[in-house]
Amino acid sequence: MKRNWIIIALLFLALPMIAQNQKSQVIDKVVAVVGKNIILQSDIENQYMQYRMQGMAEGTGKEVRARILEELLLQKLMLNQAEMDSITVTDEQVDAQVDQRIRYFVSRVGSQEKMEEQFGKSMSEIKEEVRQAVKDQMLQEQVQAKIMENVVVTPQEVKDFFYEIPKDSLPTISPSYEIVQIVKCPPVSIDEKLQVKDRLYQIRRRILDGESSFATMAVLYSEDQGSARQGGELGFAGKGVYATEFENVAFNLRDGEISDVVETQFGFHIIQLIERRGETINCRHILLTAKVPVEALEKAQNQLDSVAQLIRNGDMTFEEACKKYSDDDSRNNGGYLSNAATGGNWLSLQDLQELEQGYPEYKNLAFVISRLEVGQISDPVPMTTNENNDAFRLVKVNRKNEAHQANLKDDYSLIQNWALGQKRQQAIGKWVSNKAEKAYIRLDDAYKDYDFYYDWNFQ
Repeated sequence: MKRNWIIIALLFLALPMIAQNQKSQVIDKVVAVVGKNIILQSDIENQYMQYRMQGMAEGTGKEVRARILEELLLQKLMLNQAEMDSITVTDEQVDAQVDQRIRYFVSRVGSQEKMEEQFGKSMSEIKEEVRQAVKDQMLQEQVQAKIMENVVVTPQEVKDFFYEIPKDSLPTISPSYEIVQIVKCPPVSIDEKLQVKDRLYQIRRRILDGESSFATMAVLYSEDQGSARQGGELGFAGKGVYATEFENVAFNLRDGEISDVVETQFGFHIIQLIERRGETINCRHILLTAKVPVEALEKAQNQLDSVAQLIRNGDMTFEEACKKYSDDDSRNNGGYLSNAATGGNWLSLQDLQELEQGYPEYKNLAFVISRLEVGQISDPVPMTTNENNDAFRLVKVNRKNEAHQANLKDDYSLIQNWALGQKRQQAIGKWVSNKAEKAYIRLDDAYKDYDFYYDWNFQ
């Protein structure tokens, strides 16, 4: 029996349900009790509607609701265990997580105002409503980590897992690509950097002179679109979240104090500390970036045109040209573009599309790759580096793994993940059976004919 291993519902499902609750009210009743925790019918129905809206719910309505209910039972059992084991999280940790996730949602909907309009609540009310969900999730994650701490798979277990799959049930793997690149990153001129720093100092002076507030100036001028909409506010975060240069300054500010100009790999900032809570801080910033001159970008494009012609004429190999001309660190390994999600060199079009959401260097690459044959070199393609600098690159598909039935030779890492997932699922099953015997778990009679995966020992 195959089943998706889902332990904790992501907050991106919880937040839209707040908005959903404004539009419809489900006639409620208690469906299950796990220790001190209850599951309501509305909990199931809200998630069911959200799954359907996102096209995530495969199967009949009853089957989908059974999966949702079992996920909720598992979450509540983990919360019960967290209480028994005296597992805790601090208010500072919870606040940092809430702010981080709220920032993500604001970036998705476009602005804080749009988010408040969509949910029919103020931002403070939204944060308060999701705070308990975030705290519960953090507690569940700690319990989950404890269950999984010794779960690993050996090479023999991977092989055994693969050979147990009937041949006619082996999935078809989408095409994947081995991509190499030559990148030209024109430097930003000293004059441009000085002009940007001077603009920030002028903004800082206007704030200090009382002409305008930091938040207003961030909305007007900051190039960090995600935080600019919120007056430059970044939310609570601990050390290790921001660039080192940024943190060295931000964590040494006093409440309300505004920093001098700080340079990081992302550009130039001024920072204002809003509040400090324990080991976390909430601050605002205004970001300006120094742009590469158009003339320098045109020069880089022309250089790569010439390099491409040398390779096509056979005057040098792609690897030789990469080592000689590329400005990217990948030149040290032949120009291979790695998969940020797996660490390997193989990337599917879906991988590229997913990665471009968080990594600028992957943006539009799926479009380019889908039009290249193996061994073919692209024309110079504009790109943005992970430091948000404009650049150009040549791209070549070094090898292509065509769509095929899964096999150990080509798909070992993928099969290893499947085997690990199954072993984790088995570990969860053993844990549920053990803990369910000791915890009070009651289920409404109307749901006892659901087909659950784990043995719950309902009372």
